[in-house]
Amino acid sequence: MDRILTTTVVGSHPQPDWLVDRDRLRSRLPPRVRARELWRVAPEHLRQAQDDATILAVRDQERAGIDIVTDGEIRRESYSNHFSNALEGMDVDTPGTAIDRTGHPNPVPCVRGPVRRMTPVAVDDVRFLRAQTDRRIKMTIPGPFTMAQQAEDAHYRDPRALALDLAAAVNEEIRDLFAAGADVVQLDEPYLQARPDAARAYGVEAIDRAVAGVDGVTALHTCFGYAHIVHDRPAGYSFLGELNDCGVDWLVIEAAQPRLDLSVLDQVPDKGIILGVIDLSDPQVEPVPTVAERIRDALRHVPAERLQVAPDCGMKYLPREVALGKLRCMAQAADVVRAEIT
Repeated sequence: MDRILTTTVVGSHPQPDWLVDRDRLRSRLPPRVRARELWRVAPEHLRQAQDDATILAVRDQERAGIDIVTDGEIRRESYSNHFSNALEGMDVDTPGTAIDRTGHPNPVPCVRGPVRRMTPVAVDDVRFLRAQTDRRIKMTIPGPFTMAQQAEDAHYRDPRALALDLAAAVNEEIRDLFAAGADVVQLDEPYLQARPDAARAYGVEAIDRAVAGVDGVTALHTCFGYAHIVHDRPAGYSFLGELNDCGVDWLVIEAAQPRLDLSVLDQVPDKGIILGVIDLSDPQVEPVPTVAERIRDALRHVPAERLQVAPDCGMKYLPREVALGKLRCMAQAADVVRAEIT
């Protein structure tokens, strides 16, 4: 059984400068189709380089004191294209266009036929991660609703139908990820917040289809977007209470940067909460007492056994030393509060 106030991460960790062109990564929107130009390593050596960088990401998390670790999404150009581009029916060679949550057009996969998962996508990544650590491990995968929003649909002409077929592909992947050794599988669904009307129409239905019948702990991450990309935060979530009825076990919620009124957690009384307590818009490592107080604020709304802590979002845009410092601060803050309540 986990100790109370388990620490984890949302997914990504900074990729080394020798692996990706970080200036180029930071100068563009997150890629929805392949962006091979980001990699600094020749294709014939890329897998080995990604293995080495993944080990560094795992060791950083372990050194920081994180309880549930990921592979840092080191092999990915973005959180979503690694999976979506591997699906049958997604044309990435002649991409379409969709409006990003920032309001800008972005090249995206064009759906030209039925969407199907033909082969496992991240199973080898789970097996590699499992071999690197004795801690609990989490694998992330883009959620079906968000992938549907990040595509141009030239086949279904029906966003709900597209999302449900994407959910079926996600369901197959989740089952294989658990079989390969994952302790937790997380769906990344930031577009639930960005497109609340569509989310109310079919978002929970797609999520439930994605996790139907799976045997393992599931989480769902929703947020306002990467701090590096999206600078204006609304005062609260436009789609949150609806998630209390979805089939996942834990909700992963950004809270530190938007200074979220944590009374909103009362809207999801039946879910475990993985709360964002590290502000990724702040280039400085927060003081431990600041983060500890964020955790205490959450405990006014969520019992300790139903609360985990994490950064607000993925950390890929931060300098590695800043990410490590913030993770270490978070783990120390959790230790402080844990000692107070035990």
